Amino acid sequence: MKKKLTIKIFLLLSLFGLTSIYFFINSSSVNVSFLEQEQKKIIKKYLAPYIVISEQEDKIYRLEQIIAGQNEEIIMNLLKIELSKIEAGTDIELKKTKESLENNLTLEKFNLLSGFYYGIYNTYPGSGFIDFYEEKIVVLSSRGVLAFNEDISDESESFKQIRTNLKEFIGLEQFKKRSWFSLKDLLIFNEKIFISFTEEIENDCWNTSIVFADMDYKNIKFTKLFSSQKCVHPINNIDKEFNAHQSGGRIISFDNDHILFSTGDYRNRHLAQDKQSLNGKVLKINISTGNYEIISMGHRNPQGLFFDKDKNIILETEHGPQGGDEINIIEVSKINQDELQNYGWAISSAGEHYGGRNEGNKTTYEKYPLFKSHSEYGYIEPIKSFVPSIGISEIVKIGNNKYVVSSLRDKSIYFFELDGQNKITNFERVEVSERIRDLKFKDNQLYLFMEDSASIGIIKIRVSELQANNP
Repeated sequence: MKKKLTIKIFLLLSLFGLTSIYFFINSSSVNVSFLEQEQKKIIKKYLAPYIVISEQEDKIYRLEQIIAGQNEEIIMNLLKIELSKIEAGTDIELKKTKESLENNLTLEKFNLLSGFYYGIYNTYPGSGFIDFYEEKIVVLSSRGVLAFNEDISDESESFKQIRTNLKEFIGLEQFKKRSWFSLKDLLIFNEKIFISFTEEIENDCWNTSIVFADMDYKNIKFTKLFSSQKCVHPINNIDKEFNAHQSGGRIISFDNDHILFSTGDYRNRHLAQDKQSLNGKVLKINISTGNYEIISMGHRNPQGLFFDKDKNIILETEHGPQGGDEINIIEVSKINQDELQNYGWAISSAGEHYGGRNEGNKTTYEKYPLFKSHSEYGYIEPIKSFVPSIGISEIVKIGNNKYVVSSLRDKSIYFFELDGQNKITNFERVEVSERIRDLKFKDNQLYLFMEDSASIGIIKIRVSELQANNP
């Protein structure tokens, strides 16, 4: 015991002595000219290593602060450049490349060389969404660039911009707050164009809304179709959590009079199980009146919707938290029955809250337990859960019982079939190596918006493999 104490005292005195030498050497009031510069470095390196490390950490911290400031300036510049592109209304040129994928598939990439500068998840380049009108492809950036192309297969054929009034609904003031405040989807249907976006309904209080207008190639004046009266504040909420990546926003056509629209919970998890809230839901909206009804609930962040008329089902995809992305089936025949179809968030999920089951998450798990069964607690089981998460995005049908779903995080597409009981079979992954924000299928071709390069990708699907082509 005495020996250990002696060693401790020796070490403390040594550390004190070395520290004193260090400060003596670096003191401005002490003349240490008798030491050469190289000798000073050696003393600092070997006699005061922890102080040197501390100095380096301070330098790193200062550099990080400088870089953070520069990044903020770069982000603002990218945002302003994209908004300037909208104001200028100039064309968007293309660059074509080709890549080989698995399963003998070929990906043609058409890189949008300008206009798409500021993304939703990536800082650069920009995110986007695609649809078709009169055989022309239409593209929308997450910041409001809207443009069309007569023949994308012709690399020399630029995208022509369409002037809009979108900045009246969301613009620089909203975008500069966070990149997740953005336009969310594009649908062209019944000669009209619909765009969803994160709306600042009150000062720094948000929800997901839709504007629409008659489709036109020159100038479009949007008006509000749908907006919630309630909004989610980043701080003044029950759980003191907020994330506008969880805002949903997918729009698809349903029938001649209605569209379907997904909303996220903005990480206010209780809203998904609140029948009085429009968050964490799939809505059916009348395109003439804006009236709506909730057709399903218990969703976290729905990113994909497809109405399969042949099977009379709606396929819905949504992001889980740490694991637990889902593909769900909403049965159209059960809409308007006594009970809403409920998919369980935030009571049941194959995933975990970020950080997992640790002491810091104890209260969260008490409120939102994330049971691994849905059906045992009265909820509808997903037809597939992904653990780990893939960052699931859009879903489309490519033939009789044949489907494709895309991903952001996993940078892949997945082919699968549904059997007679709507169970997934022949599930197959094909890596694309870019985050896929949007997905469409037309004329035996898959169209992808790939946001790591701001490109539109095209994959030809062999017609011989399709039992029936999707019209």
